[in-house]
Amino acid sequence: MNDDTNISRRAFMAGALGTLALSNVGSTFLEPIIDIHQHSHYLGRSKAALLAHQKAMGISKTILLPSGTPAFGLSTHGGVSNGLEAQCGGNDECLALVREFPDSYAFGANEVPDVADAVKEIEKYLKLGAVVIGELKFGVECDSKEMKEIYHLAQEYDVPVLMHWQFERYNYHYDRFYKVLEQFPRVNFIGHAQTWWANIDKNHRDQTVLYPKTKVQAGGLTDRLLSDYPNMYGDLSAGSGLSSMTRDEDHAKGFLERHQDKLLYGSDCNDALGYGAGCQGGRTIATIRKLANTKNIERKILFDNAKKLFRI
Repeated sequence: MNDDTNISRRAFMAGALGTLALSNVGSTFLEPIIDIHQHSHYLGRSKAALLAHQKAMGISKTILLPSGTPAFGLSTHGGVSNGLEAQCGGNDECLALVREFPDSYAFGANEVPDVADAVKEIEKYLKLGAVVIGELKFGVECDSKEMKEIYHLAQEYDVPVLMHWQFERYNYHYDRFYKVLEQFPRVNFIGHAQTWWANIDKNHRDQTVLYPKTKVQAGGLTDRLLSDYPNMYGDLSAGSGLSSMTRDEDHAKGFLERHQDKLLYGSDCNDALGYGAGCQGGRTIATIRKLANTKNIERKILFDNAKKLFRI
């Protein structure tokens, strides 16, 4: 779920009207793009607006990531984090959209990990065709018993797991996640959000800083996980993914080349238009095209890697 949702209406409109260079960023290109990270009912956005947004960005296939069912325990911070903390629709809503627009959408399966029958709920939708588990965005230990049960399910169904990493908020103890990667070598994991992207930098120490602006020294924890573990991938969506590239473009060029087989385009974009300065998803596409050192790298990140990983 997007970690940069507080753009004011005034700023959004000014940017949308004033930035012609970014208009219809995606739709001016004919090559297909897979968006691995979108949501239904995102901050109340209608299904018609979502469909139009994705078409305006030039997306050929979108993966809808559902929320879990409403719960009011510690893992959802007393209910605050229901709907992925953004009013996002659940499994049934995403499945319904896929059935209505099968050429446009694929979907994931999700559930609050520590509620009763969480694994059964996720498995129900895997049997109905879900291509990923996630977005797992809950206040739980990343290596808890409940989470490991979900990882075992992912292994059984051979689907990736997409995780939102946010320090002391979602998926605790990123520093020991390497043990999960070693315990589940047949499960492909996809990292996303602030803590994941902040840690591309070897010098990142203060984990409370979620959007660092400094230059990047290669060799951070995220960089190492992508290099050292064949089952670790990166989701470039949201403000954090975009910032990971724009904060240091020279580093980003090398990073995209180094991990060209591991990086996936996602938008996680909640605006209503699909173009202009307010469309972070469109800006991410433009940034990937700008910083990819070769056309082959660009196509891998925007399409080929996702097609292979999700088999869509």
